[in-house]
Amino acid sequence: MKVLIITYYWPPAGGSGVQRWLKFVKYLQNFGIVPVVYTVDNGNYLKEDESLLKEVPQNIEILKQPILDPTNLLFWRKNKQQQKGVSNLSKGGLLSFIRGNFFIPDPKVTWVQPSVNYLQKYLDKNEVDVIISSGPPHSMHLIAQKLHRKNDVKWLADFRDPWTDLYYNKDFKQGLFAKNKSKKLEEGVLKNADCILTVSAGLQKEFLKIAKRVEVITNGFDTEILESEKVVLDINFSISYIGLLPKQSNPVILFKVLKELCDESLEFRRALQINFVGDISEDVKAAIKASDLEMNTSFLGYVSHQKAIAYQKCSQVLLLLIPDVVNNKGILTGKLFEYLAAKRPILAIGPTDGDLATLLKETNTGAIFAFEGQEKLKLEIKRLYIAYTEHTLSIASKDIQKYHRKELTKNLASVLKSLNS
Repeated sequence: MKVLIITYYWPPAGGSGVQRWLKFVKYLQNFGIVPVVYTVDNGNYLKEDESLLKEVPQNIEILKQPILDPTNLLFWRKNKQQQKGVSNLSKGGLLSFIRGNFFIPDPKVTWVQPSVNYLQKYLDKNEVDVIISSGPPHSMHLIAQKLHRKNDVKWLADFRDPWTDLYYNKDFKQGLFAKNKSKKLEEGVLKNADCILTVSAGLQKEFLKIAKRVEVITNGFDTEILESEKVVLDINFSISYIGLLPKQSNPVILFKVLKELCDESLEFRRALQINFVGDISEDVKAAIKASDLEMNTSFLGYVSHQKAIAYQKCSQVLLLLIPDVVNNKGILTGKLFEYLAAKRPILAIGPTDGDLATLLKETNTGAIFAFEGQEKLKLEIKRLYIAYTEHTLSIASKDIQKYHRKELTKNLASVLKSLNS
């Protein structure tokens, strides 16, 4: 069985967007499925991680075509972004307005027709059983949709994130025409794909309002996280956040609690170490300053995937934040599953009745607190700190092996084979 995977994010792209299909491709051949990857030849990636190139199987076919990306002209600060980091994906203002109202569903829409032309020639000469598209950018689904219409080939559309309900869309200040067009495009994909794939039960529930079939395969962790290097935990009481931290996830409540604990105990202040590994919103930095926690905080910037794993393993506590936005109950960030494999206590802030809360309870890996649950959060941090001082801070996780990338790929293979049965 052969599948054609259309994805914008592919090594050397860095960040969370590349991980899902890189790992699926890594293991698909174990289950009798040959992947062919179609990706961009000159991606305008905000972050790059050359180490991920080592994980691409050497024997697979990779098709590439250049893209005339308007963001190369509108957002000419690529080199500055690589150095400074971009934590919000959108900044508001004129450029975001242009992006939201003139490039629908996203600036990669200029790549749709050239990609269709190129891939149609490939399909004319090569037999493919299933076309897979992964978004965002959701223009990848438009490529697959056009090919699906022209060819007798099944189509699986993978939604790593929502489309029109994505939490930062409001920063684009879309007019009514743009909103309606984007909604219509999304509905077309949901209705016409043979199967929708997504990452959480919450998103599955939403997509089933339109789509005829929606399967859930979460993100996961891979073998490199489980490698048995001796882990030396941080000496300090470290609370570490690894990954992109947008303004919508600014944990103001956490900083208030930590300030109170620091004011109450000099020993706590001396022991506390807050680590941010990745791109961090300026709003977060301002909140840290306002809470007098600058001396306790380190901003380590964007690092390679391997270094991020090392930070996860040695931290005393891992911080997980869900954006404080509507429709956030179905958000399961990619870093969550690597946190599970790091086997350190997870301290989460988000909806206490969402998919994350359920997963943390099922795996016994941490606790989640509401955006306004200051007193409960304070008690939990006190408990974690006492365990740290007594050298007993640990967790007894359970049932996490099902989130290994190989197990998840086995589930994907079953879905793909069902489409052709």
